[in-house]
Amino acid sequence: MAVSRAVGAAVGEAVSAIEGVKQPMCPSRLILEHVTSRWGVLVLVALLERSYRFSELRREVGGVSEKMLAQTLQALERDGFVHRDAKPVIPPRVDYSLTPLGVEAAEQVSALARWTERQVDAVQSAREAYDEARA
Repeated sequence: MAVSRAVGAAVGEAVSAIEGVKQPMCPSRLILEHVTSRWGVLVLVALLERSYRFSELRREVGGVSEKMLAQTLQALERDGFVHRDAKPVIPPRVDYSLTPLGVEAAEQVSALARWTERQVDAVQSAREAYDEARA
């Protein structure tokens, strides 16, 4: 009976947390926006593999502008997901890596990214069917 109550309480907390995200002023919305943005996902997934210098990360992600990558890294650093290690050498060297919180977030979005890749054909078929029905 105690296990059943514990499970019920955990489910209740999870539902309550999801309900909070739906509220217009929920602070988790901004965090969710940073983690699940186009570049946020790609940066987190890349950094899950290893640490990168800025230019290496830009090449690894592909298609991201310097400005957008800098903004994404700054937001993720501010939220506690990315660690920026600036070494006092000449030329300057800055490495980016995930914090423990960042690893946890990256694992979550990585699972979503992998699922998305597996579903590309199904989504393409759905789009074609939708477009044909409206033509």
